[in-house]
Amino acid sequence: MSKKLHTDLSKRERQIMDVIYRKKSATAKEVMGSIPNPPSYSTVRKLLHILENKGFLKHIQDGLRFIYYPKIPHKKAMRSAVRQLIETYFDNSVEEAMTALIEYDSGELTDEDLDRLIDIIEKRKADGST
Repeated sequence: MSKKLHTDLSKRERQIMDVIYRKKSATAKEVMGSIPNPPSYSTVRKLLHILENKGFLKHIQDGLRFIYYPKIPHKKAMRSAVRQLIETYFDNSVEEAMTALIEYDSGELTDEDLDRLIDIIEKRKADGST
């Protein structure tokens, strides 16, 4: 499987994967109902088939319908996306990425959120993982 998972996907494929991760599983019809300006049903089915061939999805058959499931754990896909984001936009600087996220909309972060982030950083330092 590719180290940079999300770069292997088109915008539509990422939308489909987002739906399937959010719902845990989905049929082509459920995917169509969950993405903005969906393409035709046959196009959604073709994209699901492509995602399966790329190794992102698997399916089971339930009567005439195929139910699709993610083949790659969500956390692994999320880590890959974050890694690519940091490489692409922050010149491999985790510090710059974290700063941008914290400053993105500081009104969204409560004091409790900031305390949890501080605890995570302090634990990381104490573990010698820096």
